[in-house]
Amino acid sequence: MRRTGDTAMTDAGATWETDTGPSAGRISRGRLAIVAALLLAPLAGFILLIVQPDLDGAWEHHPSHFWLVLAIGAINAVLAWTTGAAARRRGDARLFLVSLSFLAAAGFLALHALATPHVLLDSPNPGFVLATPLGLFVAAVFAALSSLRLRERRARAVVRHGAWLLWGLVAVMVAWGVLSLLRIGPLDRDTVVERASGPLIVPSVAGLLLYAFAVLRYLRQPRNPASPLPLAMAAAFTLLAEAEIAIIWGRNWHASWWEWHLLMLAAFVVIAVFAQRSWREERWAGLYLPETASAERQISVVFADLEGFTAFSEKHGPQQVTDMLNVYFSEAIPPVVERFGGEIDRIVGDAVMVTFNTRGDQPDHPRRAAGAALALQAATTAVADAHPDWPRFRAGINSGIAAVGILGTGGGRTYTAIGDVVNVASRLEGLAPVGGVAISDAALDGVLGAITRPLGSLPVKGRVEPVDAHQLLAIEAPPDARFPQRT
Repeated sequence: MRRTGDTAMTDAGATWETDTGPSAGRISRGRLAIVAALLLAPLAGFILLIVQPDLDGAWEHHPSHFWLVLAIGAINAVLAWTTGAAARRRGDARLFLVSLSFLAAAGFLALHALATPHVLLDSPNPGFVLATPLGLFVAAVFAALSSLRLRERRARAVVRHGAWLLWGLVAVMVAWGVLSLLRIGPLDRDTVVERASGPLIVPSVAGLLLYAFAVLRYLRQPRNPASPLPLAMAAAFTLLAEAEIAIIWGRNWHASWWEWHLLMLAAFVVIAVFAQRSWREERWAGLYLPETASAERQISVVFADLEGFTAFSEKHGPQQVTDMLNVYFSEAIPPVVERFGGEIDRIVGDAVMVTFNTRGDQPDHPRRAAGAALALQAATTAVADAHPDWPRFRAGINSGIAAVGILGTGGGRTYTAIGDVVNVASRLEGLAPVGGVAISDAALDGVLGAITRPLGSLPVKGRVEPVDAHQLLAIEAPPDARFPQRT
């Protein structure tokens, strides 16, 4: 594929929308007042129910309670899974902490659902009843932490220890469930805690303060017209703060008690709706830390495409061309990703762009890129030998500084690397011998044990300065050499 799309693919500038003027991303005072009134209306209604007990009607229906709480937990579980997957993919600490907040709420709410009498258990269980204020408190801790401006070193530490945080939280929830069922320690009482009692007040008040802190912090986040998620998080945490108040003062099985269940449901539905309305690619980008959304990093780039692809496409049907590409990529991509930790930035037709160190966690990125390019050629050469009439790959490697982050907005948003380092890698690939790998001096400096053949100082289309390039033949490495895997 000789690329009319190269310019669009590598020469554009990153354009993730940010504040550009005094009114960028602001909400009018009128709209802000309406939103505030809607968010505070449940609290006003709750106060009315407490002040006027005659209005606080009772409705005790155990199956409805069970399925309502279970539904809230299920929504949280989905949010936890989607945010967690995005956080791991981008290495973003804030989004990871948000996912733990959702997970804490989901797990403890599921335990609370089990406390519903005469559904799964014969009688109320104190531990399961306390699971809601405890779960909301734990969720509030992670929510407050996610609202902080984490510096890059601390953010990387959160991501690096993410597995310990995740499984530690799961262990706490499982332990609470076991202790509740066995009624061990403080959970052995026969009577279930009522409103305004110590076990409810302490975690609920602490959670209330933490949610209030998170709301203020998220309201101070820079407004981004492309993503309303920070505002959605602030709205959801406001509802959860109100739910904490209702947990303390709500009368069991009365309207004031049902209200905090509905407030939790509304809080997480708000986030789910706003996330669903976001563009599916980088759906959670509005919550990324600034260093994730846009940063300059030293990276390595591998470009590879097929020499003779256009001629092959002319002689074969579209399905045959597709089948050929699928065979090639099914062999080429796994070693690049699994062995060397490369990230497939994009595949356009027969061209593939692979990046290394976009998260800043691969200091050996030139060596990874070199090994990945050789592995790609080894895998695809075996395929080409079995199909002599198929085109063959060429590959180019370059290292340098790139802008890494969100490109575009709305329905055309992606996460990519932009800069001269990318453009040069693309052009080097076009200068590489068929079945070979061309590598720049900048990338070669970071590859110990490289066996090369000089290609000379090569002119690069669209660039004033030529590039000193080499053909990468092999890399001498100890047999036990391994690349650390990402978390």
